[in-house]
Amino acid sequence: MSEVVILVDGLKKSYGPIRAVDGLTFSVYRGEIYSLLGSNGAGKTTTVEILEGIRHPSSGKVSVLGQDPWQHASQLRNKVGIMPQDFRFMERITPREAISYFCSLFSVQNRAKELLKLVELEDSGDVRFINLSGGQKQKVGICLALVNDPQVVFLDEPTTGLDPQARRKIWDLIIKLKAEQRTVILTTHYLEEAEILADRVGIVDHGKMVVEGTPDEIIRKMGTGRKLHIQNIGDIAAHLSKDLGLTMSISGDDIVIPMKNNHDLINILAYAEKKGIDLPRLSLKEDTLDDIFVNMVKENGE
Repeated sequence: MSEVVILVDGLKKSYGPIRAVDGLTFSVYRGEIYSLLGSNGAGKTTTVEILEGIRHPSSGKVSVLGQDPWQHASQLRNKVGIMPQDFRFMERITPREAISYFCSLFSVQNRAKELLKLVELEDSGDVRFINLSGGQKQKVGICLALVNDPQVVFLDEPTTGLDPQARRKIWDLIIKLKAEQRTVILTTHYLEEAEILADRVGIVDHGKMVVEGTPDEIIRKMGTGRKLHIQNIGDIAAHLSKDLGLTMSISGDDIVIPMKNNHDLINILAYAEKKGIDLPRLSLKEDTLDDIFVNMVKENGE
């Protein structure tokens, strides 16, 4: 088993009568991208801020690199990088100046040239922050989180509000961090993002861990299996139901048939070929993390 870098055990955080985090437990290993998923208010950001040493837990045990982040914030500061939610910076400063300034705060050599190249911002290094695009601003945030060459990087919703191309650029940067054996804690409400990037995912709801595992494990555990989708034209549904005894549901012009195994699909295709039936808009689909998350939210009445 890999080294445990982050440990959260029975974490609770209350604000008066409001329980933001309610007994959360999970571990994160070295070199892993671990994603916390949940709706707004699920407790993701509060959990991350406790791990960063910004907030004090009400109860429970938390450690980062073997140390309590609240009690040993100064010792961890040089080992941890943080990009907060809704990252903003001084409007008139340039990326090069911002990185140089942070390097001076951490008493390290100026890494502006190196980090601007890493995030592909060399051409915009001297543009004022206010004039950068959304994606470029997020890249500056990642640069500042990496100034101290951290072992652990916290990225709190780093792609929120970005267009698809800018999001994928940030994804490439996160993959680079993993390749460098850094541990990344990624909070996001983009399920596709977590499914693509994360080694493991923890889905949080009302401050509790609902399910945890690799994306594939969660899909197998919580998903409803593979389904065949066929456009409902003419008497296709009646034929398939009567002659093959298939269980199906019909939503508008979409026939949805659960697939127990590959033989179900083979039988349908063979039947259609034998009867000369065209199966328009044929597709085989499996639940994604997005589907599972939406179903969980519905079950919890949100």
